[in-house]
Amino acid sequence: MALDFDLIVIGAGPGGYVAAIRASQLGLKTAIVEREALGGICLNWGCIPTKALLKSGEVYEQLGHLSDYGLKVEGRSFDFDAVIQRSRKVSKQLCAGVAFLMKKHKIEVIEGTAKLEKGSPAPKVTIALKAGGARSVQAKSVILATGARARTIPAAGLEPDGEFIWTYREAMVPKACPKSLIVIGSGAIGIEFASFYRALGAEVTVIEALPRILPVEDEEISAAAQKAFERRGLKFLVGAKVGKLSKTKTGVTVDLEVDGKAQTLEAERAIVAVGISGNVENLGLEALGVKLDRGHVTIDAHGGTGVAGLYAIGDVAGAPWLAHKAMHEGVHCVEHIAGLAPANLTAPIPGCTYANPQVASVGLTEAQAKAGGREVKVGRFPFRVNGKAIAAGETEGFVKTVFDAATGALLGAHLIGGEVTEMIQGFCIAMTLEATEAELMATVFPHPTMSEAMHESVLDAYGRALHM
Repeated sequence: MALDFDLIVIGAGPGGYVAAIRASQLGLKTAIVEREALGGICLNWGCIPTKALLKSGEVYEQLGHLSDYGLKVEGRSFDFDAVIQRSRKVSKQLCAGVAFLMKKHKIEVIEGTAKLEKGSPAPKVTIALKAGGARSVQAKSVILATGARARTIPAAGLEPDGEFIWTYREAMVPKACPKSLIVIGSGAIGIEFASFYRALGAEVTVIEALPRILPVEDEEISAAAQKAFERRGLKFLVGAKVGKLSKTKTGVTVDLEVDGKAQTLEAERAIVAVGISGNVENLGLEALGVKLDRGHVTIDAHGGTGVAGLYAIGDVAGAPWLAHKAMHEGVHCVEHIAGLAPANLTAPIPGCTYANPQVASVGLTEAQAKAGGREVKVGRFPFRVNGKAIAAGETEGFVKTVFDAATGALLGAHLIGGEVTEMIQGFCIAMTLEATEAELMATVFPHPTMSEAMHESVLDAYGRALHM
């Protein structure tokens, strides 16, 4: 029996559509199946529209500090609906771009919901078409790129109702800006929404079950971030156990336990940001014998699931749940399928939080490096003594670097401050190229730039900082 395609990708988020493009570049006849919209959660309800919202909030907040730059403005205000519509317009534009890329690379887009059935050389894909009816297709290989969704805990009331209780999806398209807001969870998603709504004047309280906010970050970064956010008026309750989130006639209440004491908070709205769950349901995975680990597909070093011809990438395949990780895995997986020798799948994956101030990191924290038995050298350099930062009024934050004392290898880099999400790639390149402190110290950084703080942090780790 003739096969319909060389590769079928299920899910058109960043990992899926990039995998499809790379497959096409390698001459594979490719189809991609999507049940909602091209671009997936990232382009439609995640990475991109949230950054559009955050930019609007950032600009509005800056208008309140124009006097710091010798400027004046009268009557600062915002049109909340216009802010929301701008983010949707940005999302729509990029989704149209993905559609163009699919057409350019001759990738067949099949709109519908896919289910896997036993087949050879890869599982057969049966699709319930959006337009009605069904279609069955077969290929040499199938890649699952079905992504993930917000985790909910119905028993504790942590489930969206579309009006008072939101996940990231509802938080991006509300009809009005709430005057008060409770955010449950202080990971990147929770902190970004907290930052956005605070910028527009909402009273925001963030609840975190662990002892500190942004718990995956280096402890110094977490502490500095909390202080910076508190200066902007954000409130935090850490080490707080949520008992029940309930709706009222005008908003929500949250029953908490903090330091052994019961508390109740009230607000107009609540955002639930307590993690994500992989989209593994109703795909036929159980019948195929696909192994799952805590709701995510288990994969090998090339994305293989253990089922012949079936691979998985991105959020559905586990942490870190980041679009750029999904893209990297997609390219690697396709190149492996095509018989190439792809780059190492374990390249350093950076993490970014686009709040105000921004947070970015890659590699090991200081604590993780020490826990691994390494002796480390640590460098720090604050933006408050960086010339460009002072001129730009962006003196909040610092750069921290962690090196292996024995080899000089860069183990991790951690930044907080203005536009650090644009700087972290420098450390990613250094780690990917296995640069040591010697190469980094010998690198010429342009002046005046905030990136000079990266260089100075490296120098500081070895007692050679020049401007501190």
